[in-house]
Amino acid sequence: MQPTLSDRDFIRLSQFIQKNYGINLTQKRQLITSRLSTSIQARGYDDFAPFVEHLLTTKDQSEITLLLDKLTTNYTFFMREKGHFDFFQNTILPNLVEKHQKDKTLAIWSAGCSTGEEPYNISMYLMDYLGAKASQWDTRILATDISNRVLEAAKKGVYELPDTLPAGWKQKYFVPAEDGRFAVAPVIRNNVIFQPFNLMSPIRFQRKFDLIFCRNVMIYFDQPTKDALVRRFYDATTPGGYLLIGFSENLSLNSPYRRLGPSTFQK
Repeated sequence: MQPTLSDRDFIRLSQFIQKNYGINLTQKRQLITSRLSTSIQARGYDDFAPFVEHLLTTKDQSEITLLLDKLTTNYTFFMREKGHFDFFQNTILPNLVEKHQKDKTLAIWSAGCSTGEEPYNISMYLMDYLGAKASQWDTRILATDISNRVLEAAKKGVYELPDTLPAGWKQKYFVPAEDGRFAVAPVIRNNVIFQPFNLMSPIRFQRKFDLIFCRNVMIYFDQPTKDALVRRFYDATTPGGYLLIGFSENLSLNSPYRRLGPSTFQK
């Protein structure tokens, strides 16, 4: 028998998730019930009430991890929204490489990296663009997500590859793995630093970023949460730096960034 989620516990749980992680699930009662029921039963809960009470009272990290892993949607793939990668290759990269000729260091952040395809994809474009000079540059990408489950998958870096990869990339940037899948080659894997990060937190990394990818993440946030995050992104961006968001997303008219094109912005 499926556990029941009362109105009170649904409100308490969805408010906790929105306040702490920015994710708006106020219209997602069925999703919460369907994705969590089996897991909470496996943990010995017959109903949602004691689970919610324990979670909110103790802030048990294992149960918060369960919550985030089950309720966040982590759909992504290589070459997603290719128009962004074309703009990255043709406009952003030439600009940043010229700007950083002296220090040869680029600061790029994949915020909400899911299972890792995006930051690995960015690395492939970097290696392709820099060619023989790539070893002279520090282009390590910071890749963050709130879900430990997807970060573990990202670190393994084993995928089924689409046919949309540029010619020669499968041979150049992947090695065969089991079951017809492919593992990201070490030169690409070593260029990405994965770590957990909650986008509701203050952004206090060592460097400001030349480029932030945050694509198809803010669709789960309400408008005030989005606006506050964009202001934090802006403060964490270098002058002239870029923000790329999903093609189905946009920023408020009062956003501090300048719009360059569809879902493409500059400080």
